[in-house]
Amino acid sequence: MNFFDIAGILVALAAAFAFINHKLLKLPTTVGLMLLAMLHAITLLLIDRFVPGSVVLTSAETLIGSIDFDQTLMQGMLGYLLFAGALHVNLNDLKQQTAVIALLATVGVLATTFIVGGLTWFITGWLGIEVRFIYCLIFGSIVAPTDPIAVLGIFKSLGAPKSLETKIAGESLFNDGVGVVVFIALLGIAGLGGHGESHADGNQQEETSRVVQQSEQEQPHEEVQAGGEVTETNASDVAKLFALEAGGGIALGFVLGVLAFLLLRSIDHYATEILISLAVVTGGYALAMKLHLSGPLAMVVAGLILGNHGRTLAMSDRTRQHLDTFWELVDELLNAVLFVLIGLEVLVLSFHEKYLLAGALAIPAALLARFLSVGTVVTVVKKVTGREFTPHAIKVMTWGGLRGGISVALALSLKEEIHAQQSQYDNVGELILTMTYVVVAFSILVGGLTIGPMLSRLGLTGQSKTDSH
Repeated sequence: MNFFDIAGILVALAAAFAFINHKLLKLPTTVGLMLLAMLHAITLLLIDRFVPGSVVLTSAETLIGSIDFDQTLMQGMLGYLLFAGALHVNLNDLKQQTAVIALLATVGVLATTFIVGGLTWFITGWLGIEVRFIYCLIFGSIVAPTDPIAVLGIFKSLGAPKSLETKIAGESLFNDGVGVVVFIALLGIAGLGGHGESHADGNQQEETSRVVQQSEQEQPHEEVQAGGEVTETNASDVAKLFALEAGGGIALGFVLGVLAFLLLRSIDHYATEILISLAVVTGGYALAMKLHLSGPLAMVVAGLILGNHGRTLAMSDRTRQHLDTFWELVDELLNAVLFVLIGLEVLVLSFHEKYLLAGALAIPAALLARFLSVGTVVTVVKKVTGREFTPHAIKVMTWGGLRGGISVALALSLKEEIHAQQSQYDNVGELILTMTYVVVAFSILVGGLTIGPMLSRLGLTGQSKTDSH
């Protein structure tokens, strides 16, 4: 299938599912679209079970097989979605939560990676599935970051305390880019090369491999020992890679944002100004890929600058209205297609009983890791700063830390990389993809549908204008 065939089918499915959801189910849009897409895929699998060789299932599998989910999201949709989300985050609100957001997006991601990795090591061992510890850590990095695409869409209409919404939105915007960098670093340690943001970029793989090879020359080591110990040299190399990708991405985003701000301030023509914002995302993300920097972080920073300073100092009222309408439409359309794609990915899963059970057990593991990382950060910030937090903040942030398309994309890229290496651990790619999908499906369907009632039970609804901590 060519691009227009695929786009036509996906947009048509998204429109049909959105209509059904709006008229009948009346669920949050992202949740409803994903649920209907999953039910559609499961129906096709059941038809094939009773009518083997069904043309309908074959056509659906051809469609999914024609789509590189990793490329589509990581190098296509993600930059636009993150920029659109960052445009509507108030920078002053974000500054008030700087300490919490920064710690959750860095220390929180790393802590969750190791906690989930360690628990996954025990889960797979208990189930009799042979998995090296490094792959357990990679799985931890895949499910560690919360997904802003899922979180922001659901939290818009909850009426939660403003500071709580800012923490979740800010953390999810930044820990996405951090999580991808950690994923790339762990792939390098595992000797698999770097995918993540630049899945098709051979130069990125060479850079990651060079870092690892340099480490091996300085101190030979196993990739990660069974006990999970990482050598000091490896930790140093990972820190270098993290600083280069994350720090460089933030710097690039700042430069792009300031440049766009200056251009917008010099004119008053909404069509041209929208085109400039589109160029920042399209050209800026491509530039970040070429420079081996974090494209997601660059888009978040650029979006924050244009959504705050650009909005108040460089745009007329007419431009603000048109620009907001344009990016809201882009956000809604891409979100719709993305969650339909996530639902249809059921067709590529391996329904191995042990893999599904491992995924089910990974759900409480991910929740526990999230609870410990959030609880530790919030407790430390409270003691150091003396600030009070919204009641039940830890509970809400734990349950509201949804996972989404980024986790699925990273799991698919890992599966493809392991398969390309013709590794004896080829089954690990299927295992991690299945586990990731189970965690993501639970997160969006169960978490997304229950976070509203949870806020109501805790008495935290309708406080968006009164809360400030």
